[in-house]
Amino acid sequence: MYILSVTVKVKPESVVAFIDASLTNHSGSRREPGNLQWDLLQSVDDPAHFMLYEVYRTEDDYKAHGQTPHFLLWRETVADMMAEPRARAIFTNIAPKDADWGFES
Repeated sequence: MYILSVTVKVKPESVVAFIDASLTNHSGSRREPGNLQWDLLQSVDDPAHFMLYEVYRTEDDYKAHGQTPHFLLWRETVADMMAEPRARAIFTNIAPKDADWGFES
């Protein structure tokens, strides 16, 4: 599996618009055949701090996501909402194992 966490800090006045744009991206992302999970999380302590948690079957599925109309629209829409550049971290899963999801890596 290909797992990433994206940390996003937006301008306080952009919180509602960021959520709206991200929910549209979420909807499209969840319909992608290689997407297993796509979560939008908001910090309790700082409402302008978000995390996107994304799980794809493979790195190629993630790369395909980066070319989808819903992602490209999201990226363009939220660009001016960012208080700082978004940060991405890539992970590998330890548990559950890929086989627990019904496929082998």
